[in-house]
Amino acid sequence: MATEAIQDYWGIVDMGSNGIRFSITNLAPPTTRILPTVFQERAAISLYDAQFPPGVSTKQSIPADTIAFVLASLSRFRATCNDFGVPTSQVRVLATAATRDAINSTEFRDAIHTATGWTVEMLSKEEEGRIGAMGVASSFERVRGLVMDLGGGSTQITWMVAEDGEVETAKTAVSLPYGAAALTKRLEAAHIDNSVEALRLEISTAYRDAYESLAVPEALAHTDGGLSLYLSGGGFRGWGYLLLSRHHINPYPMPIINGFKVDMEEFQDVSAVAMEAESKENVFRVSARRAKQVPAVAFLVGVIRDTIPKIKEVRFCQGGVREGALYASLLPKTRALPPLATATAPYAPPSTIQLLSLLISCLPYPYPIDFTIDVLASATNLLYYHSPIPKEGQASAGLNSTITGVLASAHGVSHENRALLALILCARWGLSVADPSLLHRLQNLVGDELAWWSRYIGQAAALIGAVYPAGRLNPKTPRLLLEAEMKEGKKGGPVIKLKVRTKDEGASPVLRSIGDLEGPGKKKGWVHGWGIKVDVIHKRDL
Repeated sequence: MATEAIQDYWGIVDMGSNGIRFSITNLAPPTTRILPTVFQERAAISLYDAQFPPGVSTKQSIPADTIAFVLASLSRFRATCNDFGVPTSQVRVLATAATRDAINSTEFRDAIHTATGWTVEMLSKEEEGRIGAMGVASSFERVRGLVMDLGGGSTQITWMVAEDGEVETAKTAVSLPYGAAALTKRLEAAHIDNSVEALRLEISTAYRDAYESLAVPEALAHTDGGLSLYLSGGGFRGWGYLLLSRHHINPYPMPIINGFKVDMEEFQDVSAVAMEAESKENVFRVSARRAKQVPAVAFLVGVIRDTIPKIKEVRFCQGGVREGALYASLLPKTRALPPLATATAPYAPPSTIQLLSLLISCLPYPYPIDFTIDVLASATNLLYYHSPIPKEGQASAGLNSTITGVLASAHGVSHENRALLALILCARWGLSVADPSLLHRLQNLVGDELAWWSRYIGQAAALIGAVYPAGRLNPKTPRLLLEAEMKEGKKGGPVIKLKVRTKDEGASPVLRSIGDLEGPGKKKGWVHGWGIKVDVIHKRDL
């Protein structure tokens, strides 16, 4: 029986150099901005390796058996699209360097069209750079810096300012023939004929010229502390997972590479990262193929270190051709939506706006700017999500919600925001978790101060949940009002004066939650010695 077409479903085939990725995405509101994945699969077909088989020094045509494998994989995906109800007109097949530069590129693409009815969209170098950059833009709420996409056959470089849904990049991205697979082959040959330094000079010159040709705006080039560097592509993500593996928080609390950040000093420690790959038999998400490419990526990182000036931090991105093609199709007003609040919007309680206002009212001025409206709105949206879970599992479920739980697939969220929301939700449900190690590692990720504020906000969220268990309130007849002010204590040091006004209901869950509000302000409620005293003034006068 034919499946009814779902107009918001889009199928994407990303025919890269190292593999072919298939995905189906649901672009229905309200979660359009985060590009929710309905289906994803990868075929381990390296079109680059197929054209450079072992023992052959010259480039070959894509062989017939590889083409047959590609066609079989595409036919499977066509059936999958039919099963999901993807409209035929909403399947795009995007091809990059390995197909573009193939000797038999035309014959290869014609075979695909004959077998599937799909026309391959051959991306030029410039288009590949633009779409790759849009994939990076989709990966964060905002981007300001230099962008590099390391594919198998080539590397795309540009600068980007992506804010409020508008994306500005260099007029033309630079494409260099130094992808992870291509450079691996070049470096192996250079070691044989003792021309490694000549290769280093060649690539350094190319990168230096590329950077100069991009005409990076003064506002980016002279940012305090230096440029932010955003990296995408399988080769760079492999490097990111190696850095994650040797992170000082060990094991690192998140298995998600998108949003992972390191400073330049960590990123450029080539020998230490390469040793990580050599010394461990299995590194999470670093395949045997990626491990073989580590020397080439390390070589490239060394070039970046020596040729690109003033890089202060490096951020890793999941977004690539698939995400870029989809993100580019969205209206600016949709792209401007905050990722975390967008991801949690389907779970919002009936009175989410009023509840958010109530949550904000528990925060005295000044409080850390890290607790953005996006983070606080997301906490409000998920205020009741874990209510059906048995009591002993609620705090643990909240702690894992952004890592392996309901928000694990949310695209465009930083690790810091994932950690803050997880800590707030954990505190909202009482902090009693089955894995205290995860709690401590997330606290270490954000630091003691933000961890304490997360605990305080979560405790206030618990009170709001106790007063309004259905998530529904009438502003004309409030049952809870909060007002917070930062004061200096009698013995010096800050004190949060929190006024709590309720009805005279005497309900034990409400009274217990009010009493618990002072918990974060007591020394035993502080995080590694960091905390603020909390004085609660409760009045039953509503």
